[in-house]
Amino acid sequence: MNGKRLSIRDDLSATELRKRARRETDRAAAARMQAIANALEGMTRAEAARLAGMERQALRDAVVRYNAEGLAGLHNRRHPGRKPRLTDEQMKQLRQMVLDGPDIQKSGVSAWTLEEICREVQARWGVSYHPGHMSKLMRKLGLSWQKARPSHPKADPAAREAFVKGGCKANWPRLPLPILASA
Repeated sequence: MNGKRLSIRDDLSATELRKRARRETDRAAAARMQAIANALEGMTRAEAARLAGMERQALRDAVVRYNAEGLAGLHNRRHPGRKPRLTDEQMKQLRQMVLDGPDIQKSGVSAWTLEEICREVQARWGVSYHPGHMSKLMRKLGLSWQKARPSHPKADPAAREAFVKGGCKANWPRLPLPILASA
């Protein structure tokens, strides 16, 4: 406890810090601003941290970041996470593969399912994915999880268009609805 006290930069007053904390959308950064404002007003570090809902060590870390970077240092840093298993080029190829659809003659599949895409990715690039994660990957690529309605390779496109436009309507007459007698 005989360590050197950590000074806090004073380019912003405690009142200004509190005002900015009220407007801050990031709750953690706002709490750090409040704690630093408490410490600037003369509270002990332990009391200032407790009133802001944090530990004394967290306040010390916030003061170090505030002294070094200003208000920007009080925001949470982005965590990079794990590197993707497929490269950007492979992701582009995967997206194009899904948009083109499967080769029916080669694969025997008429429409992609997540399981089939996982098998194809494993065969092409040696990377295995769970179907649940492949769903997230498809959304990241801007693709829907819904699969297209399969169509027969020898289907007539003109007949399909005629059906869509209402070319095949029922030829039976509509019967009038029965009138119910009220009791």
